[in-house]
Parts: sequence; structure tokens; C-alpha cells
Amino acid sequence: MASHLVVRASPPFRVPGAPSNLEHANLEHANLERAGLERDLQREVERESRSLLDGPELERARAITQPAARDDFLAGRLAQRKLAAALLDVPASDLTICYSCPRCGTGTHVSHGRPGYLLRGAAAPLLLSLSRAAGWTLLAAVLDPEPGQRLGVDVEDPARTDFEGFDAVVLTPAERLDLAGLAGASLLQARARLWARKEAWLKMTGTGLLTAPDTVDVREGGVDGRTGLRDLPPAESGLPADLVAAVALCL
Repeated sequence: MASHLVVRASPPFRVPGAPSNLEHANLEHANLERAGLERDLQREVERESRSLLDGPELERARAITQPAARDDFLAGRLAQRKLAAALLDVPASDLTICYSCPRCGTGTHVSHGRPGYLLRGAAAPLLLSLSRAAGWTLLAAVLDPEPGQRLGVDVEDPARTDFEGFDAVVLTPAERLDLAGLAGASLLQARARLWARKEAWLKMTGTGLLTAPDTVDVREGGVDGRTGLRDLPPAESGLPADLVAAVALCL
């Protein structure tokens, strides 16, 4: 049976702000309800994290000083573990992280790099990739992958590409030429599309940003003639239309 790509988007667990056109009393009440719900959700994330996540993951979370970033990290790891457990048809508590980093190696002590799990001591037959942007978590998985198959996924917020020097650091000369006639929102969208494709590809290769992104051309046709890199439209990814995503799935 051919391996099948599964993509899931997990929305921000924080409650959006109350509408600004409410009367003051109603607005204050809505904000209080919002704060209470966020606290409840945060407590649930923390409770599930203590129950399901492994020590190195919790240690990494404790090292994140910004509470919102820490909560997003924990929520993303929980979503990834639950997806893996569902695809493998096992309890999430049966899984043990086994990440792979080109610098730190592979094992249960590694909590960053290419995601992976052990299932009762053996490598789970599952490829995984995770990315976060604007509070959203994007997950990709392949159950029972073909030998040598690799996976990478990425989501980007175009607004985060709006800074001087982006093109020089991220884009190849040919890519910069393609974007030369764009401005405003169109430029940011095009930058984000290329950046998501680069991140997905570099995650798939396993090198990440050890490879300079301005050396990887990700325009149409794949990288160096290799196919398997493509954009993920909102209808497939489950992400809002203002975010941009890509996936790389190659042998």
C-alpha cells in the first residue's frame, strides 16, 4: 500500500479578542469571560503536558521564558503526539519521543530537530513534521513510509517577512528577480510562499538552517530537478487563508 500524507491544522487555543463595537459593560464582561476561558485552557494544556509529554519536552518548555510561547510549544507537542497515537492506533502515553538533530544526534534525550517516537522501545513507523505560525500548529504525517522517504512541512505568516534584509538573507538571485516587480501585500505573500517552501524542504533534508536558505532555489519544478515540494492550499491544510504553507515529501 502506498504511503499517504496526512495534514492537520490545530488552531490557537487562546480565545480571540472581544469585538470592539460592544457596549462598555458588555465588553468588560466579554473580556472577563475570555480571560477565564484562557486560564482554563492553559491549565488543561499544562495538565495534559505533565501526563503525556516526556521529560526532555517539559524541560525545554520550562526554558521558554515567554508564557505564550511556552503554551504554544506545549499545545503543539500535545497535538503532534495525539495525531501520532491516532494514526498508530495506540494510547498517546505509549509513545516516547525520539528526535533527530544533525548536531545533537538521535535519541530519547533529544527534544528538537526531526520528530519521531518510539513505540514500546521500537521506532514507530511514522514520519512527522510540525510547524507553528500566528498561534496555529500545522502537522504532517506519513504512516508506514517507504524506505528512505522523508517529510517536511512549514507554515508562515506573511506579515513576519516584512523587514529590511529579508530578500538578501533568504532568497536566491533568481528568486529575488522573480519578486522584483511586487510590492505591499503581494510581495509579503510571495516572500512567505518561498520561505515556507524552503523551510519545508530543509526540514525534509534534515539539515534545517545549517543550509543557508539563499542557496536553495524553490521555484516551480522542485529543487535541483527533484519533485515532491508543493504548496498546501487552505482547503488541504485547514489553515486560514492569510497564512502560507508548503510540504516536501521525497525519497
